[in-house]
Amino acid sequence: MLENGWDTFEIGTILRPFEGAVTDIVNTLPEHRNYSKSNSFSISVADWRIEKPLLNLEECIHCQFCWIYCPDMSIISREKKMVTIDFDHCKGCGICVEVCPTNALLMFPEQMDEAEALSNWPQEENTKVKEN
Repeated sequence: MLENGWDTFEIGTILRPFEGAVTDIVNTLPEHRNYSKSNSFSISVADWRIEKPLLNLEECIHCQFCWIYCPDMSIISREKKMVTIDFDHCKGCGICVEVCPTNALLMFPEQMDEAEALSNWPQEENTKVKEN
């Protein structure tokens, strides 16, 4: 657990999610991951998250924007390819959805099943590139 509270970190502080090198986090069970003391793993946010981002890999162009901007390192990428989202740590802030240029990430209600969300993926927005 952290010795400092979240309000004691200086602006620009980088909180590393894992201790040491991370080689195969996708295939490593959460209980076997070497989380750092500054990681929120011990305080799962899954209990209070209202919305969650879901990734549609068919629409993803692997630009890595979501991975770069995610404040919790909850976007899992391997060899510059998006893989999945770590829902134990994702707070559902929606930053990944905001920076995604292809709408490959959208927010859905927390309780919605992923398969159901993917089957209801908006067709029009699915192929439209965001203008910014």
